[in-house]
Amino acid sequence: MADPERARKMADRIKVIIAKRLERGLRDPRLGFVTITDVKVTGDLQHASVFYTVYGSIEERTDSAAALKAATGLMRSEVGKNITARLTPSIEFIADGIPENAALIDDLLREAHDRDTATEDSKGTATYAGDADPYKKPRDYDSDGDSDGDASDESDESDIGSTPKH
Repeated sequence: MADPERARKMADRIKVIIAKRLERGLRDPRLGFVTITDVKVTGDLQHASVFYTVYGSIEERTDSAAALKAATGLMRSEVGKNITARLTPSIEFIADGIPENAALIDDLLREAHDRDTATEDSKGTATYAGDADPYKKPRDYDSDGDSDGDASDESDESDIGSTPKH
């Protein structure tokens, strides 16, 4: 297994080589506006995964994917000429999902903002589901000092010394 630092450097070099080759153009009319976003090289430097995005419609993306698949051999030979490795890695083009994921996240954030706005708007007209103050309050006793328990206290005191009747 090669040094991870060497694999990273090779990935960066492959990214530059392929981007320059795409900039010079291919003879395939199906190829659209392609951007190389990343390259990952395996630890043994035998395989390179090239991630790309295509600006345009779904049809242009599928056409560009077919054009890149057809140009894989040309790209591999271009990489082989321009790197100083004993073996040229095999190349695989993979469509990068970053733009679609970014669009999805934007839609979700917009939806969350709309829901927050709707909640803020309905807050002014909202009413309580039950009582306005659902907490129990302590009981207010009469101010004259008499309570319901005074009469029973006197009867309990008189029964203390007596024996129970059966």
